[in-house]
Amino acid sequence: MIPASPNTAQANHTTAVRGIMQHLTMPQPQTCNRNELAALYRSLLLDGIVPFWWTRGVDCDHGGVLSSMQEDGTPISGDKYIWSQGRFAWVASALHARIESRDQFLDAARATVHFLLRHGRNEKGHWVYRTTREGRMIEGPTSIYSDCFAVYGLSEYYRITRDQQAIDVALETWHGIRARVEDPSFDAVAPYKLQHGRRPHAIPMILTEVSNELAQTTGDSSIDRAAGEYAERILNQHVRPDNILVEFRDWQYQPLPPNEGTAVMPGHGIESMWFIMHWARLHKRPDMIEKAAAIIKAQLEASWDPEHGGIYLAIDAEGHPPFLANPEKKVWWPHTEALYALLLTHHLTAEPWCMEWYQRVHEWSFAHFPMECGEWRQRLDRQGNPITELIALPVKDPFHLPRAVILILQLLRG
Repeated sequence: MIPASPNTAQANHTTAVRGIMQHLTMPQPQTCNRNELAALYRSLLLDGIVPFWWTRGVDCDHGGVLSSMQEDGTPISGDKYIWSQGRFAWVASALHARIESRDQFLDAARATVHFLLRHGRNEKGHWVYRTTREGRMIEGPTSIYSDCFAVYGLSEYYRITRDQQAIDVALETWHGIRARVEDPSFDAVAPYKLQHGRRPHAIPMILTEVSNELAQTTGDSSIDRAAGEYAERILNQHVRPDNILVEFRDWQYQPLPPNEGTAVMPGHGIESMWFIMHWARLHKRPDMIEKAAAIIKAQLEASWDPEHGGIYLAIDAEGHPPFLANPEKKVWWPHTEALYALLLTHHLTAEPWCMEWYQRVHEWSFAHFPMECGEWRQRLDRQGNPITELIALPVKDPFHLPRAVILILQLLRG
């Protein structure tokens, strides 16, 4: 069974972070105290996030992670969303490969992958949406994001194990995703609804990152080319002349009328741009990096709350009532994506505005999201107060925050 109380490392995490913050020289436009910033993030990861999830989330009985929980880790149910399992396979594998080679990381990655391979797909090879804790299907293949995150996790796992079944399934799934999303009848984007004849930014967005990572794992040049094509599709089809990225186009990539056609999810835009930067950096495309940087800046300028601080969950590009739900909520993931994206953009461009914005996002995030247990809360109201209102799924996923911290630590190592 999973322990219900935090361990000593979790209980001490907040004190450790406060101690580091007291003497941390915040990054200024031209400088960054890399060692102290790395110490802060390493403490957050290994003294906070890891103990939280390895005592509250890792399912030692059936494999995978239990993420259907309240903010403090109190279980809601044993249901397992498959995209959460794919995400955790990536996190556990990346912790082992990129941070510390610990048996606990490898064991959790292996058990999660085994759960995925045993229970994650239907008879057609499509990844299902939700199972019981034991792996019995509750909802079938209603979300392509299950497939995408399965590829993401299996690819990272293969890097540390060379498990042939994992990479074979990842490649088979990737090719299946490519075919499915080009079908005009495609609408498998649960938990969201997609109107007929729409091209959502989220599809080329996730496929840019998943394809780029899979290409690096396998060395397959055709997958690498596909990653670049998805990146170009975003920049050419979803970005307006003012550098604001809109979420929906029609099937021919033509603009849609407001307020659907002017819907903006700033966190998506920021996350998407660092996906593109990863590919562009490998392929020596400074033009794409410069464009992506300008889009990050535009998203932040348009979505930062001038009264209470923090990044809005959704806005409208032209000031109409936002099309997307919960627009004024402040949730954790746009902020974690912005923290990494801004440090990466500064690393690649040396633009002073990156660190000015980084400091703003950092100070607001560390003032509002950390919890005493060492993890971050995920949902706040506009004023920055914790809320229990459901935003998307009834889960607390071990993904956006640990992934951002893992990537930040890699970047700070140089």
